[in-house]
Amino acid sequence: QVHLVESGGGLVQAGGSLRLSCVTSGRTWVNYNMGWFRQAPGKEREFVAAITWSGGSTRYADSVKGRFTISRDNAKSTVYLQMNSLKPEDTAVYYCSANLNSLTTRASSYEYWGQGTQVTVSS
Repeated sequence: QVHLVESGGGLVQAGGSLRLSCVTSGRTWVNYNMGWFRQAPGKEREFVAAITWSGGSTRYADSVKGRFTISRDNAKSTVYLQMNSLKPEDTAVYYCSANLNSLTTRASSYEYWGQGTQVTVSS
């Protein structure tokens, strides 16, 4: 069992930055690849970024590439999403997730999910 708790969301002006954190727990969490997804009102949950268990490989959605950075600190049991140059279209609830398989972009492939943290970007 892997438990995930996100934090760091909030209200920011366009062009600003936020760093989301996802604190994990569970004996085997370090074996899991980690992902960030987001869901805006009335829209489907969409992939944002993912990182392998070792941190050696990452993957990003085209919409955030060059602006967002995913990282992990296994010693602190935490995954981060640094978000720069934020745009109003980045407004959504952001979810942390975990899977054992790959850097997949498919939400259905992720086994564990956090409760989400709201990010609102004003224009």
